Amino acid sequence: MVAPGSLGSRLGAVFPFLLVLVDLQYEGAECGVNADVEKHLELGKKLLAAGQLADALSQFHAAVDGDPDNYIAYYRRATVFLAMGKSKAALPDLTKVIELKMDFTAARLQRGHLLLKQGKLDEAEEDFKKVLKSSPSENEEKEAQSQLVKSDEMQRLRSQALAAFESADYSAAITFLDKILEVCVWDAELRELRAECFIKEGEPRKAISDLKAASKLKHDNTEAFYKISTLYYHLGDHELSLSEVRECLKLDQDHKRCFAHYKQVKKLNKLIASAEELIQDGRYTDATSKYESVMKTEPSVAEYTIRSKERICHCFSKDEKPVEAIRICSEVLQMEPDNVNALKDRAEAYLIEEMYDEAIQDYEAAQEHNENDQQIREGLEKAQRLLKQSQKRDYYKILGVKRNAKKQEIIKAYRKLALQWHPDNFQNEEEKKKAEKKFIDIAAAKEVLSDPEMRKKFDDGEDPLDAESQQGGGGNPFHRSWNSWQGFNPFSSGGPFRFKFHFN
Repeated sequence: MVAPGSLGSRLGAVFPFLLVLVDLQYEGAECGVNADVEKHLELGKKLLAAGQLADALSQFHAAVDGDPDNYIAYYRRATVFLAMGKSKAALPDLTKVIELKMDFTAARLQRGHLLLKQGKLDEAEEDFKKVLKSSPSENEEKEAQSQLVKSDEMQRLRSQALAAFESADYSAAITFLDKILEVCVWDAELRELRAECFIKEGEPRKAISDLKAASKLKHDNTEAFYKISTLYYHLGDHELSLSEVRECLKLDQDHKRCFAHYKQVKKLNKLIASAEELIQDGRYTDATSKYESVMKTEPSVAEYTIRSKERICHCFSKDEKPVEAIRICSEVLQMEPDNVNALKDRAEAYLIEEMYDEAIQDYEAAQEHNENDQQIREGLEKAQRLLKQSQKRDYYKILGVKRNAKKQEIIKAYRKLALQWHPDNFQNEEEKKKAEKKFIDIAAAKEVLSDPEMRKKFDDGEDPLDAESQQGGGGNPFHRSWNSWQGFNPFSSGGPFRFKFHFN
């Protein structure tokens, strides 16, 4: 007998009559086999019991080759095929066993099990009925009757599923098909039918799951690969779409629909890959142009329009074109209010535009959907610092330049304002004091914004000239009187003070 926990025991739990296979004694006289075949059968039996399936299969192959009329060899080989998950290979062997030994009820019962799993209900019922007519053992009779009841139930459910599908009640059809496929797990046609129902119900990913199973269950199933590819395509997953349509063409290189679809997906895939490479290289204008081509190439699938605009929004934000970024990002967010990428990119654009409240609002919205994103957390902290900073002294506003201004623009603005607000221009004492304060702010702004390190600190929300924002205290080097700026040349490059301007 088979020991508890052995391979035979485990197989028996799945296929109840496989135990016969492991325990079946060699009937040499009846089968009329030679000693070599007997040796292969016994060795294969031991390897099977030890779980060495590939080696056991080799022994049973040899036994079948040595004696093509040996039903035991076919039966044991079928067992190995089933243990390896190769039911298609097992079925012909079981059929051969029944041809050679019509009263072998265990083989017929096992074939009925496989046919039932494949959804071949009429054939399965025929096997179970023949088992009942062949003087079966008590266990075999009980099993056959049980499977007949189950098969009859599957017939009823299949009729209901088909009727529901024909009447466009796809939800009901799915319910019936769910129950059938718990039993008929290898029925490719029923999986394809359920996939159609999922498509009609707007659940493409569930449809893909069924179609993938069907592509494995049915040989050369080009239709399944084509449908999987088109579903992925409409979901915006162009890479998986390309992979699946290639599988279709491997089976039939002249498949018209697969080939036409392949050309479209390949073109789109190439454009997107090129655009992403350009983004990696920091060539945002060229990347934007590529994504505009994507939208023109596939205007009928909304997913590609949304994804393209999302990436164009990112390009504008990174290229410091805040007005364009805010416009495109807002279009994306109208279609997808919870799009975290668009929220982050629009927030960055708002920062450039000094719209700190709006930036904070976007970062907080993004954080609700992805609270562990470090970039969002750092961006929010920066926006909050900049908002606080804007309520104090803003060096960009003092010079009247944008946050993304180049150094040359900063120097130019500084020189113009330094000449305008130089205290020597003012005779009235009150106006002179006001000009002195203004001139000090202008000089401080130039000093901070023309120094890369100090400017970075300020851009991150920290005033390098504010004693309160400097840990450890220390005086403010620019909190000086006007006298300390006497002799400063606003047209110098920022080095030591050289001389005093005199204005007539």
